[in-house]
Amino acid sequence: MGKEKNAWMGMQKKRWALMVLALFSLSTVMVFFMRTAFDSCSASTSTGFGGGKVREPEIHSDDRLRRGPLLLMELAFLLRGVGAEVVWITNQKPAEPDEVVYSLEHKMLDRGVQVFNARGQKAIDTALKADLIVLNTAVAGKWLDAVLKENVAQVLPKVLWWIHEMRGHYFKVEYVKHLPFVAGAMIDSHTTAEYWKNRTRERLRIEMPKTYVVHLGNSKELMEVAEDSVSRRVLREHVRESLGVRSDDLLFAIINSVSRGKGQDLFLRAFYESLQLIQDKKLQVPTMHALVVGSDMNAQTKFETELRNFVLEKKIKDRVHFVNKTLTVAPYLAAIDVLVQNSQARGECFGRITIEAMAFQLPVLGTAAGGTMEIVVNGTTGFLHPAGKEGITPLANNIVNMATHVERRLRMGKKGYELVKERFLEQHMAQRIALVLKDVLQNAKSRADS
Repeated sequence: MGKEKNAWMGMQKKRWALMVLALFSLSTVMVFFMRTAFDSCSASTSTGFGGGKVREPEIHSDDRLRRGPLLLMELAFLLRGVGAEVVWITNQKPAEPDEVVYSLEHKMLDRGVQVFNARGQKAIDTALKADLIVLNTAVAGKWLDAVLKENVAQVLPKVLWWIHEMRGHYFKVEYVKHLPFVAGAMIDSHTTAEYWKNRTRERLRIEMPKTYVVHLGNSKELMEVAEDSVSRRVLREHVRESLGVRSDDLLFAIINSVSRGKGQDLFLRAFYESLQLIQDKKLQVPTMHALVVGSDMNAQTKFETELRNFVLEKKIKDRVHFVNKTLTVAPYLAAIDVLVQNSQARGECFGRITIEAMAFQLPVLGTAAGGTMEIVVNGTTGFLHPAGKEGITPLANNIVNMATHVERRLRMGKKGYELVKERFLEQHMAQRIALVLKDVLQNAKSRADS
């Protein structure tokens, strides 16, 4: 921890000039252009973290709940905190007004980040004079060819690629053909880093660059709410009243974009099974409810229709609540009693909602897959269950366990909070990223000098 702290402090003292570009799932690019005070390099030196396209055509639009854009925004604000001039470049804005794009762009503007379009010579010039470029998400590489064209070769040696995904359809040559030639890759969990290493080698016959694993951290803003008992109580009362859930009812929630890979269907089946178990065993527990946050009320997908039909078929409409997708999760974390992280197959790359829930002293019932296993301590901060249909009954049993053992539920929540304070705060993430940036910048400079 001392080493990480020294690296971050060193970064602040040296006041590197940094430029950062990032293009992500909203088809937007961020450019952080940091002009800071003198360091051991030339004062005219600039560093860029640069952008790439991360539009995900296979994922429904409600996948905008994904945290890639938010992580970049937080990184931009951290860099602004050490004197950066930051530019947000927007590429291929939606034809129709989009509230998520609008919200993110205006948050950037409010913090002094400039916004301009990616298409044109200005974006090329910005990338070429950068010392470091950060591509965000797996398919970001397409931005290099689309925008930089013949200038790609000049940019690759100073690229840090920030990867948040581990789904098979990202392993396409058109997305990652430049991966072996970049300065480094930054990935959110050890499980995902190992998966990328093996998959790229076996499927694409390419080697990963030097890879850094950086666990994420909770933002200061979220922690302020989580640690404010008055705010939590007000939010809890408001959300529960809007849902028709009483103060002493038990509320289990899954907070993710609604898609089969996130496992909402299996969660609802497990929830129904838990209700049956409680009834069969005549257990005395509070009234239980399930909350699904991440719907798209306007675009009723086939999968979401299946979810709602299941609820109607099992006659549990009064126990299951659907809430539209949102970028603001704190009110729901304040309102619930247990988070269910039910991502399927290889699980989450990291699953930031997990550490956010732990900040609110919530136990987590998660799949034993992906980054969740690097966060949830089974039996201490929550319980793990298998992915797939074989996980339905174990999850149902864990739900009953949470309902029947109040002290255990509260103890697990407190243990999770302690773990967050120890490992998963914004300052921890900033320190980890600072070490990566220092290493990549030094390597990029060495390449340029050689």
